[in-house]
Amino acid sequence: MGDGENHHPFVYNPLQMKKHIAPVFVMLMLAACSGEPDYYTGVPRPQPPVVTPPQKDTLIKLPSEWTKATTLMSGFPEGVEVYRRTTAFNGKAMNAYCVVFDPAVAEFKPVVADKNKKSSAYYAEETGTKYACINAGFFGTNVSYSLVKYNGAISAVNIRSLNRPYNGASTPYYPTRAAFGLTASGAPQVSWVYHVGTTVYSYPSPSPNELNKAPEAVPSATFPSGGAAWNVTSAIGGSPVLIYNNSIRITDKEELIDIDNTSSRARSAIGYTATGKVIVLAVEGGNTAGGIGLNLAEVADLMKSMGCTGAINLDGGGSTYMMVNGQQTVKPSDAAGERAVMSAIIIKKK
Repeated sequence: MGDGENHHPFVYNPLQMKKHIAPVFVMLMLAACSGEPDYYTGVPRPQPPVVTPPQKDTLIKLPSEWTKATTLMSGFPEGVEVYRRTTAFNGKAMNAYCVVFDPAVAEFKPVVADKNKKSSAYYAEETGTKYACINAGFFGTNVSYSLVKYNGAISAVNIRSLNRPYNGASTPYYPTRAAFGLTASGAPQVSWVYHVGTTVYSYPSPSPNELNKAPEAVPSATFPSGGAAWNVTSAIGGSPVLIYNNSIRITDKEELIDIDNTSSRARSAIGYTATGKVIVLAVEGGNTAGGIGLNLAEVADLMKSMGCTGAINLDGGGSTYMMVNGQQTVKPSDAAGERAVMSAIIIKKK
């Protein structure tokens, strides 16, 4: 048997082989997963790409003084948001709400009644899924003085004429007044408009009327210059324009509108941002325990600070009222409570 050493023949033992091979396999797997160089070649192993989840578009970025009113947004889709501001603006106590919506997501529906009706009643009577309702244009007893157009149908027009004193006599004037509208594709616009025959014309500048001066000509297809048939499918009238082409431009004098322009009072307004989002605003007024209100210049400043590139003033004072998701927001400034109006804006599910 040779030199006398004790030789043992190799005997295959599966359990022993498994015991030694398993740790090596685990080490190779860890190296592959960690990006370490290949054990045999020294070349780093390729790593799977890092997939970043898509970021949702931000509907709007408001100044920090505005906080999202999530309790009012139950059941709302992406593309409709509600915000509240209680921080003072220009040194004035504030209680204000705004509804921001994407016209691709929510329906903009101006409505008019055959007689004065509260905004809360417009909301209650509207069918379908409703998000918000705010008072809209100017009015008298059972008559609207502001444009109301929905899905191509005009149910009220901006006032065609009004009388003002001139040379000691009551004299008719023909103002072009503010309106906000959406095109068929949902693009928002602000313009000065006048009803010429059966067509609403919009103009790049208002008719230059001014108190104590002779009235301008009746607006037409050629006056003021640059006018054209207004290509919007839905619209609401108000007065005056506050922001036009991204600049504050308050045309209360040209529009012959005097609504306590320099006084602090409740205000309603509507505008849009550079990205086409619509902002509907209600500012409480006449409430020393809440909001005392704003003047017209301050409303324009506020809307501009919120990102509006176009905006108009709606009827305010005791008419200002906004309901969101079935709940009242600002407190009406009339001692008797909510005022009956002639037109309103409803924001609802498409």
